[in-house]
Amino acid sequence: MQIISYFCTVKLSIIIPVYLVEATLNRCIQSVVSQLFADFELLLIDDGSPDSCPQMCDDWAGKDRRIKVVHQPNGGLSAARNTGLDMAQGDYVTFIDSDDYLAEGTLEALMNRMAGNDVLEYPIWQFYGSSRQKLLTWDDHIYNDINDYWLNGQAYLHTYACNKVFRRELFDGLRFPVGRVFEDFYMLPQLLRRCRQIATTSQGLYYYCWNEQGITANANGQQLRQLLEAHLTAQMPIDDRYYLHLLNIQMDVYELTGDEPRLKFRRTKPVGNIKQKTKLITLNLLGIKGICKLNKTIHKLRRS
Repeated sequence: MQIISYFCTVKLSIIIPVYLVEATLNRCIQSVVSQLFADFELLLIDDGSPDSCPQMCDDWAGKDRRIKVVHQPNGGLSAARNTGLDMAQGDYVTFIDSDDYLAEGTLEALMNRMAGNDVLEYPIWQFYGSSRQKLLTWDDHIYNDINDYWLNGQAYLHTYACNKVFRRELFDGLRFPVGRVFEDFYMLPQLLRRCRQIATTSQGLYYYCWNEQGITANANGQQLRQLLEAHLTAQMPIDDRYYLHLLNIQMDVYELTGDEPRLKFRRTKPVGNIKQKTKLITLNLLGIKGICKLNKTIHKLRRS
């Protein structure tokens, strides 16, 4: 891997890992370089892509001096992002996946709201292009308590790195875990504990495009086990709604692996819609392992 040393003063560092994305890379980069906000560096991290992506990255760098390219052996998404963080010179940093893209005017809207905030979260089209697509958006709001953001803002449901702008210093001494899936969840709680102020905005838009080959579509038992472990070791506060989210992950892990449940039983008040309330009432009656067994049996009967 070769990283070229350079010095520049920019407001925003944009990190894009690149691997096997010939069909979408130009759309992604074009969505950045056409933004009205121009005070950025765009760091393209070619993660050993065996197709034409390395040349495409170099071609873009030849056309726009704000673009820097690193070619490195394949190490995965976390390794590529970490290389970008090692290079980043901006006051702030954001991440874009190379099969996704930004709506017009997004960066200008975000940077106009960034002052005084450690993290700014903005709207995202979740699973765009699929039958599951859903627009997640927020009111303009400021959180001075990370627990409030985590629980009342339900940040645990959208821990994506990609629809957020971060103050770069938050990453000092922190890097994404190499070799793990759901790396965003491992990182976000650590970053939040360093924050004084977190904001959400209704401005800007990130298109998180559906990928049939991605981890969201194909997570197996071992990978979901990693996700559950990340939640249980995150040392973040838990209320009844968050506990229900953890319970859903635990039931999936049990069904796919047969592992003894790791989530500790917690008697909860029924919250949410009728289906969610029924699930929590069942939990209170049967306990963790009992509801995991019941869930597995129901799914087995439906498939038979």
